[in-house]
Amino acid sequence: MLSEDRFQTILQLLQQKRSVTVLELCKLLQTSESTIRRDLNTLAEMGKLNKVHGGATAIDQPIFTQEETVDIKSSKYIKEKNQIAAYAASIVTNEDFIFLDAGTTTEKVIDFLVPTKAVFITNGILHIRKLTQKGFRAYLLGGELKLSTEAMVGATAVENLKSYNFTKCFLGANGIHEQYGFTTPDVAEAMIKKEVLGRSFMRCILADRSKFGAITSVSFGNLSQACIVTDCLENTHYKDFTVIKEVGE
Repeated sequence: MLSEDRFQTILQLLQQKRSVTVLELCKLLQTSESTIRRDLNTLAEMGKLNKVHGGATAIDQPIFTQEETVDIKSSKYIKEKNQIAAYAASIVTNEDFIFLDAGTTTEKVIDFLVPTKAVFITNGILHIRKLTQKGFRAYLLGGELKLSTEAMVGATAVENLKSYNFTKCFLGANGIHEQYGFTTPDVAEAMIKKEVLGRSFMRCILADRSKFGAITSVSFGNLSQACIVTDCLENTHYKDFTVIKEVGE
């Protein structure tokens, strides 16, 4: 068994049991004690587990409850977001009726769009302005303005969505986790994303590598409900749950 496969098995068992012994892992993986100890040391150095006498324990997974502002998020992973956005823009066609989520990665999609007859619905204030300036037919959801993300949210926005059926949706996510699915810190934004997932034929989550393994307050979908476009997938185990397109150089 390859070391990467052993790592994944060890971490999965830790997630279930919270602690494992070297002897237990030797039997499960049918490998030597020295190999298991090396694996545990490596995973501990990577920050994936706590190494203890005779085995290992799981690291408590923090759940992030606060949302960074648009300005802060815009300054992070710029190259990766551009790569993801360029790919998303490349699959837009004349026949599309698209929901474009508020967010810094989804906003960059607009920069790479070429002229088409595609129609857009968005809850992003900056997004509607940029789409209109580029000559696209675009509509903004009604509702309450959330200043930190410059997004329209709330019951009115969700009700507006019930009139639409999308060929594609491009959504952002603050966290992607095999157990907790796609997450966001805000209940109101989660309601929007969940409604859109249920009303879209092709569902794409646009997220850079930093979002994998992260958990925020509110889940809005399981990994199987959407494909993921990312720059680089460091943990290939996520491919067991959904289709993932890597677009990094």
